Amino acid sequence: MKTELFYLALVAALTGLLWVPYILDRIATWGLVPAVGYPQNPPPQSPWAQRLMRAHSNAIENLAVFAALVLVAHAAGISNGAIATASMVYFWARVVHVLAYTFAVPWVRTLAFTVGFFAQAVIAWQILVR
Repeated sequence: MKTELFYLALVAALTGLLWVPYILDRIATWGLVPAVGYPQNPPPQSPWAQRLMRAHSNAIENLAVFAALVLVAHAAGISNGAIATASMVYFWARVVHVLAYTFAVPWVRTLAFTVGFFAQAVIAWQILVR
C-alpha cells in the first residue's frame, strides 16, 4: 500500500473514532437513558467534551479535502516523496490538533491546523503541476 493511502486510512480511522470519548462523557453527564434519547433540556457536557465535538467536526470537514486530494493523486498515478511526506505530516498534525483542541492548548491548535492545511496544499500542488 502506498504511504499516502496508508495515512488516509489512519486519518479516516482517527476521525471515525473521535466520537467515542465525548459520547462516554455524555453518558456520564446525562445518564444512559437521556444520552440515547432526546432529552428536552440536557445539562451541558464537560468543557473538554464540547471542544472534542468541535474538533471532530473540524476533522470531518478536513477529511473530505484530504481524502479527495489523496484519491485524485492515486487515480492520476501521481505518487512521490512529497505526497507521502505531506500525508504523514497531515495525519500527525490532525492528531496534535485534536489533542490541543480537546485540552484547550492555545496556539498549538492553530499551528497544527495550519500545518495540516499546508500539507494538503503540497498534495494539491503535486497534482496541479503535473
